[in-house]
Amino acid sequence: MTSSALLCSMPAVGHVGPLLVVARELRRRGWRVRMLTGSRYRGMVEGAGVTFLPLPAEADTLDGIGAGEDERDRGLATINRGVERAFVDPAAPAAAALEQILRDEPADVVLHDMTFLGVQTLFSRPRAARPLTVMCGIGPAGFSSRDTAPYGLGITPLRRSVLNRARNRVLGVTAKAVLRPVHRSLDVFLSGVGAPPLAGAFFMDVLSRSDLLAQFTVAEFEYPRSDAPKNLRFFGPMDTAATEPTPVPSWFADLDAQLPLVHVTQGTVANTDYSEVILPTVAALADLPVQVAVTTGGRELSTLPELPANAFAARYLPYDELLARTSVLVTNGGYGGLHHAMRHGVPIVIAGDSEDKVETSARVQHAGVGVNLRTGRPSPDAVRSAVQRILADPKYAANARRIGRSIAAAPGAAGLVDDIERMRATRE
Repeated sequence: MTSSALLCSMPAVGHVGPLLVVARELRRRGWRVRMLTGSRYRGMVEGAGVTFLPLPAEADTLDGIGAGEDERDRGLATINRGVERAFVDPAAPAAAALEQILRDEPADVVLHDMTFLGVQTLFSRPRAARPLTVMCGIGPAGFSSRDTAPYGLGITPLRRSVLNRARNRVLGVTAKAVLRPVHRSLDVFLSGVGAPPLAGAFFMDVLSRSDLLAQFTVAEFEYPRSDAPKNLRFFGPMDTAATEPTPVPSWFADLDAQLPLVHVTQGTVANTDYSEVILPTVAALADLPVQVAVTTGGRELSTLPELPANAFAARYLPYDELLARTSVLVTNGGYGGLHHAMRHGVPIVIAGDSEDKVETSARVQHAGVGVNLRTGRPSPDAVRSAVQRILADPKYAANARRIGRSIAAAPGAAGLVDDIERMRATRE
């Protein structure tokens, strides 16, 4: 009998893409695979040979939240509004859709991205009476630990464990007090679907209920937790490279191999305001002996102002070829892009200050693979200083290469499906 998987993703490309990598591996092994996500991603899902299932309109909202500068949430206090609007509010309609799908056609396993809270409806019944559940960590792990500060603060662990744990206890109490509204709204949702309440846990700990916690990174890029969940495993990033190769721009052949190449990007989502990262970077490096490769993340090149003579732009760039010769990446901190850079041993200047990017930025700092500018709007002087610091100190590139070797050795989607199939076999 054919095994069946249902993948659940909030509607955002950085969520859908990694799960589709797993979906392709499941299909390759003969699984029947369906995916529940936003209508905008129908073509992307069906292009992977996966059956598309639409989220109801009330849950198909993430793409429209936080797209503009004034709407992106920053700082611990603003996480209440951000998490409620983006993830808690859509959870009930998403849960209803999930339940109906499983009534119509059961699944052996449900895989969900870490922000798809609708999956909590499955925990209203005993483990033996529900599908296996796999949490897919498409961003930094947020599980509470005595060894880490609460998620959203962007605070790295201290070296001395006694001081670190004492600090984290205080921060944990403060975070729960500040985030009382999001904890309250999440408990209301959990009660509505019959799932266990938080019972005093931090809101991110609800993710640890899944049978397998599959983090899409390597252990070296995550904080060590002596009390980590026993079902937490690292599979490395899911390679979401396009199936169709990106054309090489005409200027690529004209780059001077003797000069460092700095690549700057704001990704494909938070790329509407170039003054955040791209323009400060090209201004910072205009008179340095470097070259700058700019990608607009799909926007027309006409949306860029005139660039300095040492800067070159394209809507998209062939990343493997680009990163093979890149000396520094300057970025606002997309999780996938960071891993792509580290896969190639490229050190990073990171400028991100929304709550998820605060956490990715902190991990860049903690892993020693780059410089954390601690803002989403760095000054040209700050960018210039950071780039020069990385070019002058080989430790950043050495650390990036070290993590790149771990990424290359990670089990990836094949290893994840191996584990899923082993778990599936033990239930039969």
